[in-house]
Amino acid sequence: MTNILNFFANPAANEASPKDAQQTAGEVFLVGAGPGDPELITVKAMRLLQQADAIVYDRLANPALLEYAGDNCDLIYVGKKKDQHSLPQDQICELLAILARCGKNVVRLKGGDPFIFGRGGEEVEHLNKQGINCHIVPGITAAIGCGASTQIPLTHRDHAHAVTFITGHRQNGKMHINWDLALQKDSTVVFYMGLSNLLEITTQLIARGCPASKPFAVVAQGTAQEQQVLVGTVGDIAARLEKHPLPSPALLIMGDVVRANGYAQKLAD
Repeated sequence: MTNILNFFANPAANEASPKDAQQTAGEVFLVGAGPGDPELITVKAMRLLQQADAIVYDRLANPALLEYAGDNCDLIYVGKKKDQHSLPQDQICELLAILARCGKNVVRLKGGDPFIFGRGGEEVEHLNKQGINCHIVPGITAAIGCGASTQIPLTHRDHAHAVTFITGHRQNGKMHINWDLALQKDSTVVFYMGLSNLLEITTQLIARGCPASKPFAVVAQGTAQEQQVLVGTVGDIAARLEKHPLPSPALLIMGDVVRANGYAQKLAD
């Protein structure tokens, strides 16, 4: 595994000279690793992992996927946990650029899909400004994976005519949730990164008129063998979670679809 600090200790040593920069420039592929089950990765993503000179991977990407890497591939971990970043995002962006300018073909391996709360847009923007070729390989986002693995149909025609993805984590100490969007009728709402703020989210929903009886599910480590599901309502899910804590990463699903076929409730009982 490559020490990422080496790339920042002497950045000039990692740069291609102007004379041969055109011949040696590499490319960056932002690759979705899927939600947890390593077999849910796409064929294209697997091929790119096998061909990569360097793989820069997140905490949420299943480490089993690194087994596809070649013997000489640099494996660079840049994972993030709440309030714990192995590398700030701006340095991750620059790391990708440095690796490409070194002539390496780089896979940026992200949990889920790069463009669904994966900060892929920031990385593409940085690389485009640097004149580095960047390609996107979509992955199965957590909402789709967790819905399938729990048999919660996010768009059952009898219960939901829309699906809304909302980030539930704090930014600069505050949650920036569009509550009107979260309270749409005949809609399924999926909160990403909201486990630690579950009580505040449900309290705010009820205060703004959401029925306390609306079905609510917490899916932890979705699609993985360790998957756990907790089912309740907006009014009692926080208390249920306090009695039966679930690990991160976890996804929050709110809407009548949670009880559409009874399978999620069976898992929770």
